[in-house]
Amino acid sequence: MTTTFASLETTVPQQAAVLCDRVFPSLSRRDQRGKAEQYLHGLLSAPGRKSMRNIAGHLGSTAAEQSLHHFISASTWDYAQVRAALADYVEEEVRPQAWVLRPMVIPKAGQHSVGVERRFVPEFGQAVNCQQAYGVWAASDAVSCPIDWRLHLPDRWMADPELRRRAKIPADARWLSPVECAIDAAAATASRDAARPHPVVLDLADAELGVGTRLLDESGLTFTAGIGATTRLIAADLAVPRHGTEFTAAHLLQLARTRWRPVEWQDPSGGGSRTSMVAAVRVRLAGRPGTPLLLLGEWTDLRAGSQRFWLSNWHEATWGQLLRTAKLAQRVELDFAEVSGRVGLMDFEGRCYEGWHRHATLASVAHAVAVLAARRSGAGYDRRGRAA
Repeated sequence: MTTTFASLETTVPQQAAVLCDRVFPSLSRRDQRGKAEQYLHGLLSAPGRKSMRNIAGHLGSTAAEQSLHHFISASTWDYAQVRAALADYVEEEVRPQAWVLRPMVIPKAGQHSVGVERRFVPEFGQAVNCQQAYGVWAASDAVSCPIDWRLHLPDRWMADPELRRRAKIPADARWLSPVECAIDAAAATASRDAARPHPVVLDLADAELGVGTRLLDESGLTFTAGIGATTRLIAADLAVPRHGTEFTAAHLLQLARTRWRPVEWQDPSGGGSRTSMVAAVRVRLAGRPGTPLLLLGEWTDLRAGSQRFWLSNWHEATWGQLLRTAKLAQRVELDFAEVSGRVGLMDFEGRCYEGWHRHATLASVAHAVAVLAARRSGAGYDRRGRAA
């Protein structure tokens, strides 16, 4: 291996060999399995951007660029089967406590990459020409890994026959809103792994809240959704003054502040065990009758108001379970920042819908190799994504 994972020179090849044996048997042809292993090796070890050219150059064969391009963008292997095998392996190795839904924004310079559109991206604070994807991450306190993906296809890509033809968008692909796209990914994961369900962790903007919670309920998913301080909710808890009145989430938890209790959780950034104060009250969404939801609030500074807010339909969980599950989103953010970029998750340069999915699948396998090798060796990653 090269210096990309220099301190893991033994464990990365060992872990890669194990993953190849477990996730590539669905590739029925030997040459396809060989190309998959080549591509995985390139994602793990090629320096810089993980383009076809850089991967082929790192492998020492410029002729490999064309064959790898064909393998990713024009071959017939089924990425869904590889993802299912990856999910099975990750379930065994990681023992996830939740599936975390994480959006991924992929900035693009041109207009030809499948699904690209100019969108306002809140974390950037501006409109960006980009693709938008949603990953399902299997997460525990110690490690997380993406196991399934959805690429959001805006109206213009779904309505224009020529764009669909050029990008090879499947005929059965249907338009979904961003929140529908994300929850569809979680529902598919839950359907495939029905014997071992996990709660779903995600964020929901106010505009998505009604549709999102309805879709989650209809899919039979247990969820914990991050919301904002100003989200308006109806108090459904008899212990809260003015029961039945609509308040902001922050105001409701101020009314319930005498109910707080300490909860311990693991800080994925290496901070060890931490303690927050939490409280929960039952609430309803305006215009949505039925079973109340739990509003959970977290205080890290008791002199201030509650700093974080979640809604959940997981009524059997303790407040500690709810907070620790919600905090798994931090584990995913850390692993995304420190590992995913290094294995080229956002580096696909082709224009084909299935090519994007095949690249995302193999980059997810590479991510699993990197994080599990690091765990096996006892190493971690610094903020620049290098083995520490």
